[in-house]
Amino acid sequence: MNLQVKVTAEATTELIEAAAWYELAAPGLGAQLIDSFEQATIILSEQNPPLVPATGEAAKLGAKRLILQRFPFSLVIIANDELITVVAFAHHSRKPGYWRERHPT
Repeated sequence: MNLQVKVTAEATTELIEAAAWYELAAPGLGAQLIDSFEQATIILSEQNPPLVPATGEAAKLGAKRLILQRFPFSLVIIANDELITVVAFAHHSRKPGYWRERHPT
């Protein structure tokens, strides 16, 4: 059984901004970042995706991360039995937990 994956508007904006930056750095790289993100959402919908527990306050919210292989980004997710919500597309150098206010209700 595959779970539904919802991507928040904030996470989508972060992806678009990062892809634009990579595209300026090297044509085609932004598209590769978007492909990596899309593959990650497919992995999330499968049973037992390779998630890394979040730490600190984020862990108390039940957040987990799916780390991209090629790029220094993680999909920060909050999951329940029916839905996985991507609340952030976080660069690894960004302040941990900056997305906490986005916790789905």
